[in-house]
Amino acid sequence: MATDERDVLEVLKFELNFLEQGGYGRSVHTPQTPTSIFQDSITCLNFGEPQRPHPCSECMLIDFVPESSRNENVPCHHIPLTPSGDTVASLQSGYNQAKLEGAAIAWLRAVIARIERERQARSA
Repeated sequence: MATDERDVLEVLKFELNFLEQGGYGRSVHTPQTPTSIFQDSITCLNFGEPQRPHPCSECMLIDFVPESSRNENVPCHHIPLTPSGDTVASLQSGYNQAKLEGAAIAWLRAVIARIERERQARSA
């Protein structure tokens, strides 16, 4: 269970907006560097921390990672993003950034909608 106390809905909405605005795209102001969905955004507890002081098990995204993948080096890259089980890790291996970001956007929209429905039902 994650110990990250940020509001999961707000973090996921931020990540969705980040992706929809081209957050992982190449900028003319920065050198081309490989980027990693979830890991290279504020979603990650270790964002901007090269020493990675927080274990991934503290991140709220761990709750979306299958139990069998929670000990991976980057567990959030093993979240099933599509009905067929595509993950960040599997989609990165084929290096189709547009497909990867599209799958992440669809997953984020679905999870955000589910959380909003659940919260609405609890407050009714």
